[in-house]
Amino acid sequence: MFHLSVESEFCAAHAIVMGGSRERVHGHNWRVTLTIAGPTLDGDGLLCDFHAVEAALREVTGPFQNGDLNATPPFDRVNPTAEHVARHIAEGVQSALGAMLPLGTRVASCRVTEAAGCAATYTPDL
Repeated sequence: MFHLSVESEFCAAHAIVMGGSRERVHGHNWRVTLTIAGPTLDGDGLLCDFHAVEAALREVTGPFQNGDLNATPPFDRVNPTAEHVARHIAEGVQSALGAMLPLGTRVASCRVTEAAGCAATYTPDL
């Protein structure tokens, strides 16, 4: 199995609800590590073009840049926890890459760090 990872960052604010109480709005420099995995390489020896993954990641996270997650779909109706952000990014990138990925190649994980030492990772089911 081959793994390819791309890192990205965006700045955004959020306020999550915990135990029925909404915390104060605050911002983070969200760091994203998205990993693609697959069993084979193409004729050029690539699992997937880094640039394609970077573009898909920008497409999914672009609406969040310098914004308020609570006012940005889907987080205008979903609690914008790091866990939910990681899942949204993973699913969005998988959808954006679509048929561009070779057979058996998929988003393997998405790790979102909202503060040093505080990260959530989403790993899609096979």
